[in-house]
Amino acid sequence: MTTHPHHLRLTTIDTQDSVRIEVHGDLDHDSVGLLLNEVTAQLSARPALTDLHLHCADLGTVDSMGLSALLMIGRHTAKAGVRLHLDDRPAKLDRLLRLTGTLDHLTAPPLVGTVRSSLTEESVVAARPTGPDGTT
Repeated sequence: MTTHPHHLRLTTIDTQDSVRIEVHGDLDHDSVGLLLNEVTAQLSARPALTDLHLHCADLGTVDSMGLSALLMIGRHTAKAGVRLHLDDRPAKLDRLLRLTGTLDHLTAPPLVGTVRSSLTEESVVAARPTGPDGTT
């Protein structure tokens, strides 16, 4: 058996209304399930949660499955009415998010009109203005 030197390790720290998950190692095809399971468990177990912080300072490589997992986490948190924070992002993660056009999507403040719901219910989200002067 070969041990991957950059396997994913998570440290979860919670407070009354927020959770911080410290991500250590690579977020790739082999490890995304671990992060997705932890995020889903936290969102399901904590209906009063307002903020989910992914601490990314020790994040290694992020492949296409890792990016997909981050986008899925963004959808889950938005649906639950929880603000996602990607804290202490390394330059390589910012570069990946910029190249793929997902940086603003994952780091923008929540939209006005988001209704808190469970992961199994539909949520209502207001449309984001698209024009240069804030009009659609």
